Amino acid sequence: MIGRDESLGAYIQESRPRFEQMLAEMVELPSVSMDPAHAQDMRRTAALAVQFLKELGADAQIVETKGHPVVSGGWTTGKHHPTVTVYNHLDVQPAQEPEWRQPPFAFRKENGVYHGRGATDDKGPALTALLGARYAIEQGVPINIRFLWELEEEIGSPHFAAALREKAAIPRPDSVVVSDTIWIAKDRPAMPYGLRGLLAVRFSLRTAEVGAHSGLTGGAARNPLAELCELVSACVDARTGRVKIPGFYDDVVPPTKEEIKSFLASGFQVKQFMRAHGFRSLRTTNPAEVVRRIWAAPTFEVHGLVGGYQGPGVKTVVPAQGELKISMRLVPNQRPEKIFALVRRFVARQNPNVKVEAEGMLQPFRGLFSGPYAEAIRRSVRAGFGKEPAFIREGGSIGAVATMQRLWRVPILFLGLSLPEHGYHAPNEHFDWGQASGGMKAFAQYFAELAALHSQD
Repeated sequence: MIGRDESLGAYIQESRPRFEQMLAEMVELPSVSMDPAHAQDMRRTAALAVQFLKELGADAQIVETKGHPVVSGGWTTGKHHPTVTVYNHLDVQPAQEPEWRQPPFAFRKENGVYHGRGATDDKGPALTALLGARYAIEQGVPINIRFLWELEEEIGSPHFAAALREKAAIPRPDSVVVSDTIWIAKDRPAMPYGLRGLLAVRFSLRTAEVGAHSGLTGGAARNPLAELCELVSACVDARTGRVKIPGFYDDVVPPTKEEIKSFLASGFQVKQFMRAHGFRSLRTTNPAEVVRRIWAAPTFEVHGLVGGYQGPGVKTVVPAQGELKISMRLVPNQRPEKIFALVRRFVARQNPNVKVEAEGMLQPFRGLFSGPYAEAIRRSVRAGFGKEPAFIREGGSIGAVATMQRLWRVPILFLGLSLPEHGYHAPNEHFDWGQASGGMKAFAQYFAELAALHSQD
């Protein structure tokens, strides 16, 4: 078992200075993909990623797109060996929150904890997987290991599908492993096998050319904000979250009892969930129902109501226009295109003057919950962290995963390393050596498991 090999432990300790130096260089590049001001930082991040791959003996190249580039590289050990692609992303969220206790793009190391934006999402896990792969290659594991590092994941992967069509630079693998997810509790590894999709829309309504004095026109004038509130009330029950749009739930595949049992085995606790997110109350406190709702059920959320007077006090003007910002998380087998058509048809019946515009669509994903690949993940995580993982779904979306499933049609597994306390998308983000060292063991073992799995074919 490669994960218990004494030489692997020595290799990991020897690799620690290199890992920390690479992570420091990566974190100090502000690769904020949604900000055009960081365009050159995106190019520098891609160049640094290529440099790291080549320094470890892998081939590597930048694959251009109409947006930010993709980095592709790895080791080819034999044309008859199985090929696994490891997916991570190197772009990061903005870091403008006032709660940061240090400059977000100034790497700081403190007692095995690595601070800085991108440390856990997703630069630390990417470098962890890379060093785990290097060990497997050095040990002669008969497997081809490719790395696919994206720089647009945080903006919905708009050019990722086009990049995958560059087949010479990004060959189709036999399987994919993704390391871009979070455990539910520090003491229990949690490996997702499903992601929710996303449909983002805007409802906008204009009823006048300019705002009008309510004392002169109120009662006769249409109020676009009131009409939008009425519309959203027709779409969703605000108390329960139940979506009222006809046909919305038609294609939903509910989780099985076995899946719910695995969800609960992840270490999920309602009180901890509420504390972590600052909730005063929830729609339900039943643990099984909470995990079903956040991982395996669709949603309809209102994110903003725009229009009218926003200053202090009350300005008695009937607004001329308003806008609702809405998203729907979707589950297998819902398709965002179909749901958008249902929403648009429903809104037209409720209020034909409301304009409905799609702002983004991501497909849901459901992978392997059992079988040889899932068992390989299970054994590898146990080798790396000494504990059996729980298989869960995630409530968020990774656009690249659905794209790889659609274009490659190969098994896609997850081997995430981030912890809830790491500050994923939050101020004071960090990663730690314990997760990195365990992750290197897990990845090294996983590559050996895949080689053994394909040798049986």
